[in-house]
Amino acid sequence: MKALASDGWRLAAAAGVGTLWAASFPRLDMAAFAWLVPGALLLLVTGAQPGLAFRTAYVAGAVHYAISLSWLRYIPFPAGAYAGWVALSLFLALFPPLWVLAVTTCGRRLGVLGAEPCPPRQWAVHLRGISAWRLQGWCLTAAAAWVAWEMLLARLFGGFPWNLLGASQYRILPLVQTASIAGVYGISFLVVWFSSALAIALLLLVRYPGQRTLWYGTLAPPGLAVLVACVAGFAALRAPPPPSRLAVAMVQPSIPQTVIFDPAESANRFEALLDLTRQAVAFQPNLIVWPEASLPGGLGPDDFERLIEVVRSARVWMIFGADDSEEDPDPAANGAVRYYNAAFLVNPDGQVLAFYRKRRLVMFGEYIPFGRWLPFLRRLAPIGDGFQPGNAPVRFPLADLNATTSVLICFEDNFPQQARQHAEEGVDFLLNLTNNAWFGESAAQWQHMANAVFRAIETGLPLVRCSNNGITCWIDPHGRIHASRLTRGDDVYRAGVEIASIGWSNGPATPYRRFGDLFGWLCVAVTAIGVGRPRFPRHSPPR
Repeated sequence: MKALASDGWRLAAAAGVGTLWAASFPRLDMAAFAWLVPGALLLLVTGAQPGLAFRTAYVAGAVHYAISLSWLRYIPFPAGAYAGWVALSLFLALFPPLWVLAVTTCGRRLGVLGAEPCPPRQWAVHLRGISAWRLQGWCLTAAAAWVAWEMLLARLFGGFPWNLLGASQYRILPLVQTASIAGVYGISFLVVWFSSALAIALLLLVRYPGQRTLWYGTLAPPGLAVLVACVAGFAALRAPPPPSRLAVAMVQPSIPQTVIFDPAESANRFEALLDLTRQAVAFQPNLIVWPEASLPGGLGPDDFERLIEVVRSARVWMIFGADDSEEDPDPAANGAVRYYNAAFLVNPDGQVLAFYRKRRLVMFGEYIPFGRWLPFLRRLAPIGDGFQPGNAPVRFPLADLNATTSVLICFEDNFPQQARQHAEEGVDFLLNLTNNAWFGESAAQWQHMANAVFRAIETGLPLVRCSNNGITCWIDPHGRIHASRLTRGDDVYRAGVEIASIGWSNGPATPYRRFGDLFGWLCVAVTAIGVGRPRFPRHSPPR
């Protein structure tokens, strides 16, 4: 009975840690909590047997993901929405216990942890006999292991790098400039390194309050690293902004998702978009942008001609999101049609010059995994047979404006490795077309924008975001958010037009843009070595 009570306390505390973890992201934006979560998890599993440690970390992860992804419930297809929310939360919750397993394994091999779990006070006695470099090595390994699992999350089963720990710091601009070198993973690394060291320092402080050098020495290295990152970030932020080169009008129609796929509303949707486009023309922009899925099902010839007439009369470039289709080239398909989520570039003469087909599709949102063999799965999704993925990034050259962009559709701007592929040489700015109306008016819009901040910093390119119902804005290469109702305190969800005057410097590529996830892969290697290396001899605790 006593053991059950102890286990219950630990699991309840884990739920509290998961709640703090979720609160560090939008919309609560309590970024400081992120610096406590990894260390708190380590303290919670101290003294726990492996099974209890796994359950404790799993509860923390499940609570975090259930709260931070609760906007999935607003998808207007309740059965699939709730099933997806629960299933995704429970799957992602495996990440924290796997991290705990890696960290405790490394800790035992380094001699930082005993062969058997022990209570925190006894562990503090053991830590006193461990050399400072070995303690620091364990904290660094904990940070590397966290990044290793984030790298896996960004790739496994198509990847879901949403709300990586470092993304919680998107408003701490001096700190997040480090992402231009190591990506968002570098920020996660700093947070976990500091948090792990803080947990050990607090443990030593409580056990040995009069011996400050014990916890000073543990906390100083990560604290110094964070300070250096912030000082370098302040210096980067002092650079003068590049001159404005392009006026972009971003149309935000705020059309509910239930209306987007209602054929009876097609005419009304199109008229609303045209009205907003005429308002945009009044600002004399160089480029007008419509969001993802502006024209589901494509556009008939009459409506297309009306749209082109607006473009020609205003002598303006235009990029819009729409469905695309083609006959399946496979003879065995018997003339079946393939559908794509796409973006199109139209020049001031009304000619379609280029198109991009979305490459990374949303599982159960845009395609049904194993749908051919498990047709009952189609009942969980609103899309029928779904879309096909595109093949490669596509440049959209705005010839007479001396500008080139590359489009990311929907949540493609959440993937660091994909944004880097689109930020190839010659691309001046990135453009994200998205439709977050799937999730109503919720935290999804805010979290999506927070994640996108890092793509601008990583690539060193402006990122223009045109969304159906928010948050439409542009983000400069240092992660500052511009041309948004967010910065003006207005309703970010309502229909309207945002005007952005963007510029770029054509300077050297950022280290991340040149080397990609090199830092992340180094963390994967360090984790693998740390888990697999021979054990260090353990010291006996002082008497």
